[in-house]
Amino acid sequence: MLEYFQFDDKKLTSEEWDNFVDDSDNGTLFSKRKFLSYHAKDKFNDKSIYISKNGKLYSVFTAALIERDGKKILSSHPGASYGGYVYKSELNFKEAHDLIDILMEHANNLKADRIQITLAPIIYQTKYSNYIDFALVRNGFQYLKREVSSIVQLDFEPDQLLNTYRAEARTATKKALKKGVEIVETERFDEYYEILKKNLKLRHGVNPAHTLDELKKVKSLFPSKVRLWGAFFNDKMIAGVCNFSVNKNVVLAFYISHDEAYQEYRPVNLLFYEIMKRYQAEGFKFLDFGIFTVIMEPNWGLGRFKENFGARGIFRDTFYKDL
Repeated sequence: MLEYFQFDDKKLTSEEWDNFVDDSDNGTLFSKRKFLSYHAKDKFNDKSIYISKNGKLYSVFTAALIERDGKKILSSHPGASYGGYVYKSELNFKEAHDLIDILMEHANNLKADRIQITLAPIIYQTKYSNYIDFALVRNGFQYLKREVSSIVQLDFEPDQLLNTYRAEARTATKKALKKGVEIVETERFDEYYEILKKNLKLRHGVNPAHTLDELKKVKSLFPSKVRLWGAFFNDKMIAGVCNFSVNKNVVLAFYISHDEAYQEYRPVNLLFYEIMKRYQAEGFKFLDFGIFTVIMEPNWGLGRFKENFGARGIFRDTFYKDL
């Protein structure tokens, strides 16, 4: 029998929660209490729950209660890229339905008007399953949006990686090598952030979702999981990408950026060439480039750019149910 409890009952420690995430089938860095702790304590009204089976921890769900347009929404944690239930690989079909029943009971107890969940793409699972998706739809949940995330399978022979690229990306990568661009793992976050701010403002008219201090804090919390890779020319950083090793199978590319003045050096192409080789050697199976759709509107150019590296699109789904 499954029973649920609110995390704030203090009966389960953050360390126990995070250890469960590490040992789970589909847990990610974003599901950890340690990750969520970088947010200010009063930023979110945390309503996370954990589920036990026969007295043993069986599943966890990071959640917060938010108010929007006069509605109270129980949402998978807004401070994470995605959420949903984290569970062991032995999750069965019936228990997937039981978990959704528990979620609806929790929402009703909180007098929420809506439940909203963004699931991690299926590659974040060790044993692939759509049990949770099926249980959601069967219980009246609908798709709020289906974003498309670019995924590269790191299943190439190391000396054949360049041949998996489209001609445009192969040419650009070779050009970067010829011009003497170097790829280095670095701690130079200040330089990187300046490039990032300028790039986002120029291209999209927005600022990064994270401040420099927040990015540094996440790095300090997960020093081996959050890694900054820089492209350098004559010791000047001209491009960078901050990667999150989200679980043992997937690395997520976060904040890809370059200095427009050095565009002809094609540093981003070489960055990903070296990154793919490095993470494959470390045992990762997928590189998640992130979404190239926003509220289901495609950025065609960004999609083509990622496809040049052999990326293909898979869903990052958000479900909702009005109560």
